[in-house]
Amino acid sequence: MPAGVTIETWHWVTFIGCVLFMLAVDLGLLHRKSREIHAREAAAWTFLWFSLSMGFAFVLFRWMGGETAGEFITGYVVELALSMDNVFVIALIFSYFGVPRHLQHRVLFWGILGAMVMRGVMIGVGVELVHRFHWVLYILGGFLIFSGIKMITGSDQEVEPEKNPCIRLARKFFPVVDHFEGQRFVIRESGRLLLTPLALVLVMVETTDLIFAVDSIPAIFGVTQKPFVIFTSNVFAILGLRSLYFLLAGAMASFSYLKYGLSLVLVFIGIKMLVSFKYHIDTLVSLVVVGLILVVSIGLSWVIKPKVTEKEPKP
Repeated sequence: MPAGVTIETWHWVTFIGCVLFMLAVDLGLLHRKSREIHAREAAAWTFLWFSLSMGFAFVLFRWMGGETAGEFITGYVVELALSMDNVFVIALIFSYFGVPRHLQHRVLFWGILGAMVMRGVMIGVGVELVHRFHWVLYILGGFLIFSGIKMITGSDQEVEPEKNPCIRLARKFFPVVDHFEGQRFVIRESGRLLLTPLALVLVMVETTDLIFAVDSIPAIFGVTQKPFVIFTSNVFAILGLRSLYFLLAGAMASFSYLKYGLSLVLVFIGIKMLVSFKYHIDTLVSLVVVGLILVVSIGLSWVIKPKVTEKEPKP
């Protein structure tokens, strides 16, 4: 960051205020009534959020220089790429609970708002730890390498609400009706507060994002340790996740090699963090490496189709 450039409180307030304003316009004006989001609209929203992200990167370039702008773009790409795996899990959650397509936008809206708060807290704690104990970076680097290897060797993810402690806690304190009540998460019957299945879906989405954040937050610390850059790149990636879901959810099965690409990204950033005490890997080099890994993994997914094994018909 260039000398003389300091992030003041009003910078944080202005950024968060702009994000909340855009979300308020989205929910209160554009999506006041629940409706199905089609691919064309999702593509337009995806392009809009991406354009806003690159516009913010340009502002950082003019304001703080190319190094900071490069860190923001690299962090944004890493967070967005790791979010693509989250898209597949969210699709599984919606399918498991049988959430109608016209209600999915509402769940993702509140899920993203909660994710921003959770990630903000995690980033704040992480920045403080790294500032006080620099060796924490090496622990995070080792954790990312472990996570990357586990992503390759681990089995396919399944949705198991009965094993989710937050779901069990919610069921323990609140009765749950067995049918959807429109876009409502809570209803009141005979003076009792009841949860709808949509509330359980929201809890599942929030806890799923928390699990993914355990990988993605340490990853961005391998790109930069600047709190403002970490937070803004995370927020822009999360904002684009909702439209990305409606654009890619039906085609996520086609990205069969993306998991391997994401695991390599985690391992690369982990190694970068471990060797940072002796070798400095330039931000542009990191961006190019991450970009190439993702492009190759997505390209292989389209070129090499996975073999589909046909199951024998049951008698």
